[in-house]
Amino acid sequence: MIRRISLMVLAAAGFGCAAALFPDAAHADALTSLEAPFKAALESGSFGMALALVFAAGLATSLTPCVYPMIVITVSVFGAQQATSRLQAAKLSTAFVLGMATLFTPLGVGAALTGDVFGAQLSNPWVVVPLSLFFIVLATSMFGAFDLDLPSGLKNRLATVGGVGVRGAFLLGLVNALIAAPCTGPVVGFLLTWVGTTQNVVFGALSFFVYALGLGMLFWLVGTFSMSLPKSGRWLEWIKSVFGIVMLVAALYFLRDMIPGLMGVPTRTGSFLLGSLAVFVVGIALGAIHLSYHGTSVATRARKSMGVAMAVAGIAGGVGYLEALPAGAQLAWMHDFQAAKARAQAEGKPLLVDFGASWCGACGELERHTFSDDRVVREGQRFIPVKVDLSPDKDTPEKRALLASYEHRGLPLVVLHHGSGDEAARVTSFVPAEEFLELMKGVN
Repeated sequence: MIRRISLMVLAAAGFGCAAALFPDAAHADALTSLEAPFKAALESGSFGMALALVFAAGLATSLTPCVYPMIVITVSVFGAQQATSRLQAAKLSTAFVLGMATLFTPLGVGAALTGDVFGAQLSNPWVVVPLSLFFIVLATSMFGAFDLDLPSGLKNRLATVGGVGVRGAFLLGLVNALIAAPCTGPVVGFLLTWVGTTQNVVFGALSFFVYALGLGMLFWLVGTFSMSLPKSGRWLEWIKSVFGIVMLVAALYFLRDMIPGLMGVPTRTGSFLLGSLAVFVVGIALGAIHLSYHGTSVATRARKSMGVAMAVAGIAGGVGYLEALPAGAQLAWMHDFQAAKARAQAEGKPLLVDFGASWCGACGELERHTFSDDRVVREGQRFIPVKVDLSPDKDTPEKRALLASYEHRGLPLVVLHHGSGDEAARVTSFVPAEEFLELMKGVN
């Protein structure tokens, strides 16, 4: 009985952690509140205050849905396996944070100077595929695959990638910087524009480095001061299986745009959610968590593999349900900006321009919680709404140039124009339906 309860607790933790890994559970409103004082500090030359606000923005970003689950995952990978003392845990945590800063700093400065969209790296197959393979390697490490009879040199290399030692923690930090990029919010968007305009590379690099330190602070605190997970025993095997499943879901999530037809499968219906939950429960019952690959028969390993596959499919279905648009009213989006602009001018109607992408967490939140609201849809009938999609396979130089013309380097970006064509308001992060509705009512 106790064993069954324990398995259900671990399964629920894995389901919750994986669901939280993807945007829906919370909003980054704290980032929006930091935008105005950050702008004021830069414009007044108060660079010390600006850096303090950048650090605070990094800390706020670490609490957004696509970042904070990585805290649990990274601690489970390098903290539970290698940290034998508080000093060693601090060393591993420091290496992790420096890994984030090492990638974040040149990534941010490069995006500012080249006009690239920060976070768009997750639409590049040369980034997405290695990132997904990295999660698969971590997952197989969690399942104990490296205990198979592989050459010792390869096993050592894989073990290092899996998080053993300072190098593994540093590499995890590099990966986490990429994952965090789409959640950076309006403060980083303004910083990108400021660096690109002023060409102040030194302060820009320092700002992104400080931002990465703020982003990694919670990781450092948890990795250094939290109670370490057990170093051996069945509980550790179960915990590692949970995180292995979560990592496989993460790999599938990042590859979703590259798998034809996958994005159209999930629906926002009760039957789809119940079906996903049923598949997940069957996978757990088959042995996704409690069975082991170590010293077992071929039949047992096959049963665990089937259980893992079903658990991953069930969780992925649940995530897809959360990301699917709710049934009902939607804005009558156009997808050709020039045609929409011409129509708005001809009819004397206000124009609503939405820049978004599938890799942008806040963009999805706007779709699900704001643009689908009945009140927003009704008010939107007097607008000409156009969507500029920067998702993989839909991103074009023309769309990037259009985004650059609004002097903004990040996503989301929603711009409302008066019927005269003048800009009335813009949104650079998630806002609830009530707040967006007020903005719409102020446009004529």
